[in-house]
Amino acid sequence: MAYENKNFSDNRNNESIYSKRIRAGKRRTYFFDVRSTRGNDYFITITESKKRFDDNGYERHKMFLYKEDFNKFIAALNETVDYVKTELMPDFDFDAFNHDNEEGEGGDSEYATGNNSYTTHQQESVKETIVSEAEPETTVVASTNDDSNVDDWKI
Repeated sequence: MAYENKNFSDNRNNESIYSKRIRAGKRRTYFFDVRSTRGNDYFITITESKKRFDDNGYERHKMFLYKEDFNKFIAALNETVDYVKTELMPDFDFDAFNHDNEEGEGGDSEYATGNNSYTTHQQESVKETIVSEAEPETTVVASTNDDSNVDDWKI
């Protein structure tokens, strides 16, 4: 008898619990997926998928982000983006590129991989003041009018 893995049919790393897709131009798409481990722990995979025109395939780059690094990652990403927006390109209109709402006008589409159904959420900008020991700063946070997961993303 061959070796049987009890969890082989229930391979959780290949199945997303939650998925968010961001189209970036004609060739690139980013996927943010929440996956679970065998021990019912959770991590995020961030995948960049670029269409190849030579063989009609896709080139994929994947990054794994674990729960103990969520806050550090979000803080570093926000700080880096803020630096580019305020120090390097203060006159650039970054909001002019918020036009990728293919499924709904003015909304943000997300999909669940289990049934491939699409839903659209209206977003509103919320100004939030974050007070740190160094100096206060103001950050614009997108809200989907759903406060159920607000504590999951605190920095």
